[in-house]
Amino acid sequence: MSPDMIRFGRAICGDLEQGERREWWLANGRGGYAAGTIAGTLTRRYHGLLIAPLVPPLGRRLVWAKADAELVDGERRWPLFSNRWSGGSISPAGHVHIETFHLDGGIPVWLFAIGLIRIEARIWLEPGADTSYVAWRLLSDGGLFVRKVSLCVRLMVNDRDHHGQTTTEGFTPVLEPEAQRAGLCVGRPDFALTLRACGGVITPARQWIENFDLKAERQRGLSDRDNHLEVGEARLDLIPGQWVGVVGALDGEPSADLQSALTRRRNWQQGILDRAAQHVPEMAAPPDWIAQLLLAADSFIFARPLASRPHGKSVIAGYPWFGDWGRDTMIALPGLTLATGRQDWAREILLTFARFVDRGMLPNVFPGDGATPEYNTADAGLWFFEAWRAYVEASGDHQGLAEVFPILAEMVEWHLKGTRYSIQVDPDDGLLRAGEPGVQLTWMDARVGDWVVTPRIGKPVEINALWYNALCIIADFAETLGRPADAYRDRAEQTRVSFARFADKHSGGLYDVIDGPAGNDDSIRPNQILAVSLPHSPLAPDQQKRVVALCGEQLLTSYGLRSLAAGHPDYQPHYAGDVRHRDGAYHQGAVWPWLLGHFALAEYRVHGDADLALQRLAAMRGHLFDAGLGTISEIFEPEPPHVPAGAPSQAWSVACVIEAWWRLQCALGASRR
Repeated sequence: MSPDMIRFGRAICGDLEQGERREWWLANGRGGYAAGTIAGTLTRRYHGLLIAPLVPPLGRRLVWAKADAELVDGERRWPLFSNRWSGGSISPAGHVHIETFHLDGGIPVWLFAIGLIRIEARIWLEPGADTSYVAWRLLSDGGLFVRKVSLCVRLMVNDRDHHGQTTTEGFTPVLEPEAQRAGLCVGRPDFALTLRACGGVITPARQWIENFDLKAERQRGLSDRDNHLEVGEARLDLIPGQWVGVVGALDGEPSADLQSALTRRRNWQQGILDRAAQHVPEMAAPPDWIAQLLLAADSFIFARPLASRPHGKSVIAGYPWFGDWGRDTMIALPGLTLATGRQDWAREILLTFARFVDRGMLPNVFPGDGATPEYNTADAGLWFFEAWRAYVEASGDHQGLAEVFPILAEMVEWHLKGTRYSIQVDPDDGLLRAGEPGVQLTWMDARVGDWVVTPRIGKPVEINALWYNALCIIADFAETLGRPADAYRDRAEQTRVSFARFADKHSGGLYDVIDGPAGNDDSIRPNQILAVSLPHSPLAPDQQKRVVALCGEQLLTSYGLRSLAAGHPDYQPHYAGDVRHRDGAYHQGAVWPWLLGHFALAEYRVHGDADLALQRLAAMRGHLFDAGLGTISEIFEPEPPHVPAGAPSQAWSVACVIEAWWRLQCALGASRR
């Protein structure tokens, strides 16, 4: 059964601040999504009922913004929605009528209660289609309430980039009523949105509703106003037990059978859990919060067709503002696909990205057809090796390995002879150096104008841990395929011996960067944990233990590792404000949950107690009730109570927790056999 753990009553739903900070997110597997708050207010420019890739796969535009429903009983009317306006007013305050809210798997469900009247509302997306459903049903009261009631639903649309702002002068759609189908076609030169009433009729209208107040955008230092065009009002008669609603679609004629559509969505999300249980023994009966994360994991995978790979897939790094990034995709791949029983998807993603390897590097941002890729990343290609290792281990796909091996071998050669941005192995010690002024190459990549916040020029610790890991992996691959492996083994050994140069005797851990412009950087950062958590560690057991202890003492929080220890002069205790302030704090203290999984795996490596390591992950369960519901945020504030920040739903945050939980369960199973 789909998880049903995330539930709230009036104490949360009726409190506007609490209701607005909790958001639901839905995805359709095509790059499209829908999102909103428990309270029903719009607080982000990214909130809406249908944000669709009008220019596939990621040219996403807001096309259906809102469906504001009022309950009508004769002369009396009750709002079942809330709106926030410029100036701070809340009108109406329909959230006070919410008795409960819960997620049915990933489907948001509201229960409105007004006297004897109880109405359930749901929103969902059609899997694999740019179609959204908003539905209500009157629940039975045992026959005590006998008057006829109905809903009046104001339908608001838009046509803007989901990052942008509405320009009212440029949006003049043609409204074409469809009387026979109780619908309305909102026509534009580049799209046509069909809105259909299910259990009622739509009366066309044309009125701009202006000055919605976007609270979350204001907190990010961005424009905090938006406008939407009302194009019609749906009148829906409520009959106990029967679904009524509105469906909006860009994919031809939408179905008016709400019950069948809801069943398809519920079966689809149940299929995610069933597939994981069928193909991954550890997922046969996961705890509720892991089951919830399995559903979240699926939302990041989307179709990325190419001329050479029509069934290509990729990973959206986070909702709402990220696309698919090479680094994020490779880090997240094992947790999103292998731990969920989607080995076929893992293969498609890996081969899709292999198409874009150039001069030994993977693109930082995935390019569209005809676009010029950007290769400003020193680690995405090295994570590519680790993703292939995890995939081959899980699948035994030696045919796919043979296909990609020449590419991997060439990647090693490019790192040896040198590639972009001074990325090259130092022949004296076998360590990998990277970086030039004005360029950000590691995952700590914040940049504001010409200011690279954490340049890390030299030999970064995690880059060299990944390099050693990659050399060990390709040596193993070579042996598997019956090819020469000694040269890779020798280079790996040279790297392992030289890695001792990272030892910082003062802290007991590792330097963050060595041989930089100013010498060795002794900042205590979480990058060193990868030298322990990766499958092939260049560290001796005693040094591994010291690294884990240092990270635990200086960086560990309930939700991940701080990006910088609190005692450092550059430490930023808060993540807030405009772009410059936020990016300046992004890797200078902010907590990153993707590193929690790596810490748990590293901790297990040094003490062998899988139960203790699993307890590190269990704290994340409580976060699933906050911010992006049922998913994991991009970052958290570094100081208690560690308020979530950044993107409310981040791929590697979800994936690394799932992967660590899965691998620790595998370890437990092995120890019991």
